Amino acid sequence: MRELRIRTLALAFVAVGLLAWAGARLWQAFGSLPGVPAAAPFVLALIAVGLLAGALSLRARLKAQRERRPGAKGVDPLLATRAVVLAQAAALVAAPVAGFYAGVGVFLLEYLEFPARRSQALTAGFAALAGVVVVAAGLYLQRVCRLPEDEDEA
Repeated sequence: MRELRIRTLALAFVAVGLLAWAGARLWQAFGSLPGVPAAAPFVLALIAVGLLAGALSLRARLKAQRERRPGAKGVDPLLATRAVVLAQAAALVAAPVAGFYAGVGVFLLEYLEFPARRSQALTAGFAALAGVVVVAAGLYLQRVCRLPEDEDEA
């Protein structure tokens, strides 16, 4: 399985962010832009916490297994593979979602004099930040599950 690259995720973030900003400008020109869901930052933060908890748990179990501690609970390779797939899927989805909210948030900065739009800009900013945290947690979980390099290959 290939390791997910930060460059790919950054490109998705920027591309979707630019499209969201342009789309929001276009939507506002023809009508009123719909609101940003208030639950978005909380849902993304919850996903990030789940990924981080899984990464920390797997890291501790893998460390105990490598050190051959008595009573150490090993990690099933299929579980580690599923964790990597979950981490990569979460990062691949969260990067464009964070870009979308960042683009909408940047657009809403033009309307900060309106209290409703100011609140939506804050929500979009927190959602973008939470999406970036999901990406970071996904990359960390992927790194935790990486196989160690063989040291004695000759």
